[in-house]
Amino acid sequence: MHELTRLFDFPYYQLEKFNLKNSLVTKYNGEWISTSTTEYLDKANAISRGLLRLGVRPNDKIAVISMNNRTEWNIMDIGIMQLGAQNVPIYPTISEGDYEYILNHSESKYCFVSCDEVLQKVKAIQAKTPKLKEVYSFDQLTNCKNWSEVLKLGADTENQAEVEKLKDAVKPGDLATLIYTSGTTGKPKGVMLSHDNVVSNALESSKRLPINDGETKALSFLPVCHIYERMLMYLYQYRGVTIYFAESLDKISDNLKETSPHVMTAVPRLLEKVYDKIFAKGAELSGIKKKLFFWAVELGLRYEPYGQNGWWYERQLALARKLIFSKWKEGLGGNLSLIASGSAALQPRLARIFNAAEFGLMEGYGLTETSPVVSVNDMRDGGFRIGTVGKLIGRTEVKIAPDGEICVKGPQVMMGYYKDPERTADVIKDGYFHTGDIGEIDSDGFLKITDRKKEMFKTSGGKYVAPQLLENRFKQSRFIEQIMVVGEGEKMPAALIQPDFEFLKSWAKRNQLEYSSNKELVSNEMVIARFQEEVDKANENFAKWEKVKQFRLTPDVWSVDQGHLTPTMKLKRKVIKEIYIDLYNSIYGH
Repeated sequence: MHELTRLFDFPYYQLEKFNLKNSLVTKYNGEWISTSTTEYLDKANAISRGLLRLGVRPNDKIAVISMNNRTEWNIMDIGIMQLGAQNVPIYPTISEGDYEYILNHSESKYCFVSCDEVLQKVKAIQAKTPKLKEVYSFDQLTNCKNWSEVLKLGADTENQAEVEKLKDAVKPGDLATLIYTSGTTGKPKGVMLSHDNVVSNALESSKRLPINDGETKALSFLPVCHIYERMLMYLYQYRGVTIYFAESLDKISDNLKETSPHVMTAVPRLLEKVYDKIFAKGAELSGIKKKLFFWAVELGLRYEPYGQNGWWYERQLALARKLIFSKWKEGLGGNLSLIASGSAALQPRLARIFNAAEFGLMEGYGLTETSPVVSVNDMRDGGFRIGTVGKLIGRTEVKIAPDGEICVKGPQVMMGYYKDPERTADVIKDGYFHTGDIGEIDSDGFLKITDRKKEMFKTSGGKYVAPQLLENRFKQSRFIEQIMVVGEGEKMPAALIQPDFEFLKSWAKRNQLEYSSNKELVSNEMVIARFQEEVDKANENFAKWEKVKQFRLTPDVWSVDQGHLTPTMKLKRKVIKEIYIDLYNSIYGH
């Protein structure tokens, strides 16, 4: 059997063990097109040969920038790494300035883009990236070379022996990829991950995935330029999972129905949206149907695993699953029984309701610097506890520093930041990676994240406030889409709130509110009073000094493009504060 020590070993292992007819499946012009394991490898080798003929050598960097996950990405990934070169995936929606910085900092020689939208951004800064020789596109474009030219260049197998030689020379400890993290502050950092970093993570994480090898389907849509989805790609290949690539975020529900996957990954934001959609449908029901729907939801929100709520609850739950939750499942393709959530804190209410509905929502924890998984929940053998990120995966050690910081040691800890020994030394000390997250491990070995070290702040009264805990509670309100708790060095915590405009507008309609713009809507006294009720309700569970004393509503939707959010939907706190500095000052009377 093919030994798995380097990332490009995964598809060869799949070929020997499963030889799938449908290894990677992408939708082109309305039709799902399958690539078999054999074709996947044939094309990856053609890419390797073509790149060699273009002068690519070991340790050269190749940038891949794709708006969506697709078969071509995986073929490029294997084709690049087999030469001992490195794949530098870039998040498509970052600014042109960040494109320029990353392409120059990584000294990328070639760049592969998905479509015209990405191409235009690269073209805008191409004059300032002297090392970049050429750009190729996956889509057929009139103004750009197509990636098929590289496949054609590699069609002649004469130099395959050279590919094999370079492949054999790649060691598990060698650099495999550079992943630039968006970071909520400062310039992107290039995280250096070795083959062993990611291979070990895929193999250890795989032990937490209860699926049938060779018979499972996955839907992939979280950006594969992030290590979370990418590590899972290798894990799926290892377990013989057919991977369907979702078209886009807005087509996700269609794609779920078309492909009926068993497993997918998610970020809390997406789950919130799915839940809100289901909830809105339920609210439109009437009579006994509506009563049943909300009875099931109430029941689901009290869910505890392993029958901890007793036999009477379990009997009711079985009924709710039959009458209500089964319809939710049908709506998401009918097979979905495992959702791995990562990248941000999952609200316990979502963990409860989705598990009550038998979606198998399991939260994990990790960072780009840890390739990424440190711990993850697992339904089997009592390995699941709501409100925690599960138990540590194998070969992983965590110690909690005196200030509560989580420090990680294991084969998944990165090699360091590219060309940045100082920043590397800041975070890797005595072999432990310092995560910047605060947490604790309970007596049963479950890890719990309590806050981001960097994001906690002190009020002028010297009291510590953990903004994320407040924010997660506030976001349970249907009215609130995004919220940022502020108050560092101020006398009290306050909040900037981006309303869920879809929901707010339907509420305004029911209440016959007249308005001509979002701006007018958020300054309406009736609206502000309604938000005050939500704020009061959310404040109930918090200590006096933590309560949000004042808030301001923002007229725009916070987005990645406008700079409010990082590509993984985390708040860019400094930027948001700057954008709404007038609102901020009006709270504190500056």
